[in-house]
Amino acid sequence: MSQGEALTGALLPGRSDLASLKPENFRRIVIKIGSALLVDRDKGALRADWLAAFVDDVARLASGGRDVLVVSSGAIALGRGVLGLPRGVLKLEESQAAAAVGQIALARAYSEMLGAHQIIAGQILLTLGDTEERRRYLNARSTITTLLRMGAVPVINENDTVATSEIRYGDNDRLAARVASMMGADLLVLLSDIDGLYTAPPHTDPAARFIPVVERITPEIEAMAGGAASEYSRGGMRTKVEAGKIATSAGCNMLIALGKPQNPLRRISEGAPATWFLAEANPVTARKKWISGHLETRGLVVIDAGAVRALRSGKSLLPAGVRRVEGRFQRGDAILIQGEAGEEVGRGLVAYDAGDAERIAGRNSGEIEAILGYAGRAAMIHRDDMALRGE
Repeated sequence: MSQGEALTGALLPGRSDLASLKPENFRRIVIKIGSALLVDRDKGALRADWLAAFVDDVARLASGGRDVLVVSSGAIALGRGVLGLPRGVLKLEESQAAAAVGQIALARAYSEMLGAHQIIAGQILLTLGDTEERRRYLNARSTITTLLRMGAVPVINENDTVATSEIRYGDNDRLAARVASMMGADLLVLLSDIDGLYTAPPHTDPAARFIPVVERITPEIEAMAGGAASEYSRGGMRTKVEAGKIATSAGCNMLIALGKPQNPLRRISEGAPATWFLAEANPVTARKKWISGHLETRGLVVIDAGAVRALRSGKSLLPAGVRRVEGRFQRGDAILIQGEAGEEVGRGLVAYDAGDAERIAGRNSGEIEAILGYAGRAAMIHRDDMALRGE
């Protein structure tokens, strides 16, 4: 068993096991960095020493067999410095121009610094639709999964250069939560310019108390979130708590920690203050619940007895086991999986449009390209996109 496989079965921290709340005790970690940490607001330049130390932390986690994904703000903040744009609110086209320039510099910095640790960086630019529209969701997840399998660290940012709505400058909290949910992460780290959640904004209320653990996000917890802290960190605590709702409902633990000092992840492991938001379930259980109970089905496939046995042993649904396809569904839609007697076996997100699914039903996966004219996925429904009845 590899170290990474061993981590998959590691104990997720429970209410009575708070001592295990350290980044290295998790299997797949998404880390979000705010613009205020990456960019010196006075110089409009990258804080290279800070980023190098952060990358040291990432390399340490990745070397232990963990999957590490970075959601990085900073493109607009860095680009506006390069272009010499004034401080204050930018016009939409100015923000997009700054993002186009800054993203190149940011990607180069990550590539060079991760490369010094023999780690390949992969750049992923996402929009809101990429994490919410199921067809694009599957494409994005497949690309990121492939990068992780190849040992790369995906560096993800919102695709600000083509955004048609107003850009929320530097706010990637909710994007990071959606990425964590999409990728089945079990820890989301939000590095910020504050060390966690307080009962009130500490810069205005000296009596504010620090909250180390949030077991459930209640209206009272939400009411504690203040506004944005700085021009370079416009999300504020409110968006962080909203990110926590997305992450914890998807089975992902989340923490908010101070990112300003160098080696912030190592400091968390050594006991630096942080607020932990505990997951409602594990990522696999949460995802299966979402698939089985929250998605409207658009069609169905009928599978043979051999395929039923394969699914119940943890396998994906291959075209060879499909006997019939019904419905007008598109790739990424939820469909029913039925046995030949009409019983519901489960539900899943299908990897093909209905027409293509019909053409490859009953055929071996090696024949897909010859039949369809393109190299599709080997599975009609991957095991990660499936919830069997009774699970």
